[in-house]
Amino acid sequence: MTTTTGRTTKAVLFHQTGGPEVLTVEEVALPAPGPGEVLVRVEAIGLNRAEALFREGTYYYPATLPGSRLGYEAAGVVEAVGAGVTAYAPGDPVMAAANFDFGTYGVHAERVVLPEEYVVARPEGVDAVTAAAVWLTYFTAYGGMVLTGGLRPGDHVVITGASSGVGTAAIQTALRIGAVPIATTRGEGKRKRLLELGAAHVIVTDTEDVVEEVRRITGGAGADLAFDAIGGPGFARLGDALRPGGTAVVYGFLDPRPIELSMNWPLTTHGYANGALARTEEGRRRAAGFIGSGLRDGSLAPVIAETFEGLERIADAHRLMESNTHTGKIVVRVRH
Repeated sequence: MTTTTGRTTKAVLFHQTGGPEVLTVEEVALPAPGPGEVLVRVEAIGLNRAEALFREGTYYYPATLPGSRLGYEAAGVVEAVGAGVTAYAPGDPVMAAANFDFGTYGVHAERVVLPEEYVVARPEGVDAVTAAAVWLTYFTAYGGMVLTGGLRPGDHVVITGASSGVGTAAIQTALRIGAVPIATTRGEGKRKRLLELGAAHVIVTDTEDVVEEVRRITGGAGADLAFDAIGGPGFARLGDALRPGGTAVVYGFLDPRPIELSMNWPLTTHGYANGALARTEEGRRRAAGFIGSGLRDGSLAPVIAETFEGLERIADAHRLMESNTHTGKIVVRVRH
């Protein structure tokens, strides 16, 4: 039985699928944390492409309408804990672990109640805005490229959608591993910025052929790994750009058309779901170790495109995300 606090909190909801205009900020009941749960006062939220797909009704699971919640990523402070919670105490800085159904547990709100396995400790000394841009992006890059794709020092990795939050995190993750990041972007306007962020090479797909460029960069050998946010028919061309025995990891489907596979055999293909790995204690532990140490030594530093002030700016933040004009992560600071 859920115990109510008698309090309400502001949360981002949508009652029908569609564009950013369907998002509303409403007062909802705030339950007290039950056994194994924590109440988090949210200080900042990070946006992800998954939330736009979910809002549009094209994500891999549907929203329960009307009144769906939204949001995978947030940073805040524990306000209260339920019975049996020993890992966290009031005042602890934490982040959402992005391993839940965000239609139910969406963290784009002033306060949220989450099972304790849905939160992770915020790295020491990391502010809320930075933390809101860290966990999901770097977990996806590390989990997808390293734990799943087996990226090793000296490997060439093709990173699609490289100007996104995950894309910029993937560039930094590849560099930290000692690999060679080859970034792809659709327009010439982002080439310089991606090179400044550490990409060893940038391929502009509107004017350059991915396979030809990767072959040129690698001396004809092909890349070792492709890390893809797009899917669709273009996935086959990424496979064509790999060396024989290479690996392709698809973690997103910005192109909703069926994925086509390369005939460049042998080839290993993985579908990567961040939530599946984040639901395991070992996955969270490994990622937290990698991310925390990278933040401390400065090799990982989230690229924040813009910070919006207040939940009421959520639709504007989504519009910026959909414009594809930004580089890095979009964050909304929650005002109390």
